[in-house]
Amino acid sequence: QVQLVESGGGLVQAGGSLRLSCAASGRTFSRSAMGWFRQAPGKEREFVAAISWSGGSTYYADSVKGRFTISRDNAKNTVYLQMNSLKPEDTAVYYCAASALVAARTYEYDYWGQGTQVTVSS
Repeated sequence: QVQLVESGGGLVQAGGSLRLSCAASGRTFSRSAMGWFRQAPGKEREFVAAISWSGGSTYYADSVKGRFTISRDNAKNTVYLQMNSLKPEDTAVYYCAASALVAARTYEYDYWGQGTQVTVSS
């Protein structure tokens, strides 16, 4: 089992940067693929980025490609999401999640954090 806690959210102006962290506890973190999702008010939760257990493979939604970077440090049981060139449409609650395999669909993830709010002002 994996427990996940996100941090690093906040208010930033358009064009700015934030780095989200997701601290994991549990024996299986280093063998878990990790993903970031986001949910804006009135919208469905959507895929943002994912990373394989080794960190060797990463995947991004088209809307964030070239601006966001997912990474992980298995020694620290932490996954990160570096967000640059932020836009108002990036405003959402951001969630990290753990899965047995790299995936882009919410139902493929077994464990979820509580989320952290990111607000980008114009």
